[in-house]
Amino acid sequence: MRVSSLNIFSVSLEKSSEIGSLFREKNMHRSISSPMLIAFSLLFFLLISSLSSPVDALYGPASPVFQLNPSNFKSKVLNSNGVVLVEFFAPWCGHCQALTPTWEKVASVLKGVATVAALDADAHQSLAQEYGIRGFPTIKVFVPGKSPEDYQGPRDAKPIVEFALQQIKGLLKERLHGKSAGGSSEKSSEKSETSASVELNSRNFDELVLKSKDLWVVEFFAPWCGHCKKLAPEWKKAANKLIGKVKLGHVDCEAEKSLMSRFNVQGFPTILVFGADKDSPVPYEGARTASAIESFALEQLETNVLPPEVTELTGPDFMEDKCGSAAICFVAFLPDILDSKAEGRNKYLEMMLFIAEKFKRSPYSYVWAAAGKQPDLEKHVGVGGYGYPALVALNVKKGVYAPLKSAFERDHIVEFVNEAARGGKGNLPLGSTPVVVKTEPWDGKDGEVIEEDEFSLEELMGEESASSKDEL
Repeated sequence: MRVSSLNIFSVSLEKSSEIGSLFREKNMHRSISSPMLIAFSLLFFLLISSLSSPVDALYGPASPVFQLNPSNFKSKVLNSNGVVLVEFFAPWCGHCQALTPTWEKVASVLKGVATVAALDADAHQSLAQEYGIRGFPTIKVFVPGKSPEDYQGPRDAKPIVEFALQQIKGLLKERLHGKSAGGSSEKSSEKSETSASVELNSRNFDELVLKSKDLWVVEFFAPWCGHCKKLAPEWKKAANKLIGKVKLGHVDCEAEKSLMSRFNVQGFPTILVFGADKDSPVPYEGARTASAIESFALEQLETNVLPPEVTELTGPDFMEDKCGSAAICFVAFLPDILDSKAEGRNKYLEMMLFIAEKFKRSPYSYVWAAAGKQPDLEKHVGVGGYGYPALVALNVKKGVYAPLKSAFERDHIVEFVNEAARGGKGNLPLGSTPVVVKTEPWDGKDGEVIEEDEFSLEELMGEESASSKDEL
């Protein structure tokens, strides 16, 4: 099910020429000197610039980074004869903004050697979804005849350039030996050229598969194997249908005998499923059809998905990590521990875990904060002073939020999440970015009441009487 984000609250500046027309009308009977006209023009330009978003685009017209869009993606990337590095970014993403000068340096260094490009995945979401983009920035390398491969290394110019040169060297080596770009031979290249299945080898297997949190289904094949050839078109269909859900990959065991031995592959094709326990892959023994592979992969996805989390908001890093890239971030504000005690707070958290489990297939995140611990965030979303527990649906990317207006109960929250998925009702502008302060995490215990020194009115009056006598 495709889930839409919260509605966008935006104000666009249009018909700016009307301002100029108005200025001319007001001054049609006055003579304006050239310096005065220049000053006004400069002031008008600064006004327009100040009203424009500073993150409309990370790469300007003079940037060495080639800017991609749905119209030129196929010609510049998919049909390219050379290596293309593509950054999928979002203008609001802080990590993307930090990467910008590095990516431009990479583009300058590789000019004439490889294409370095960027795609605004926020503006072109459908294209980004085709490549399973779920976080920003994501860097992929496109090599002719091969499926795109993720770059997982450091975000510095030198390692990125070295990675690109390795890809170029591999491409040239294959061409030098008369092999196609898609694999170890022309027979195996057919799979890579037409399938979303990722070509895996001893260099990238651990990084892409074993260290990944994603579910992987991997085919170990041999180019000469008749059963593998028969499976190829079905594998292609399954891989294309599972984009963004389950990752499919393939290993040419003729070229990668070490991987074949490592996973005890004794026949072709062998299909292994790398789920939550990557050290113990499960063999697939079902039908060799696209529909059967797809159904099996989706079933595995249900059982191998990571457990849902409801995280306490104890600092700005948690806000960035949990809410920065989520389609919707649900923030619960729970009563003070002295009001609810540990038992009451745990009941609220169990309710939020139930919601997270129910919607675990959706790109949502769930965080919570105790009453009064994040005052600026509470102020931005209209919470505070009373009415705990409270819940808001927050879309950091779009700068909007929506409050839960009904009771903090399971059925009401389920309906609230469903409504947020449909775009929400009564969305409000978030305004400036809330300041999230660092706090100590809850220790899971009841709160302690700080007792003050007790005194009696008689003692106080007695002290005052004694004081009065002394004065007399």
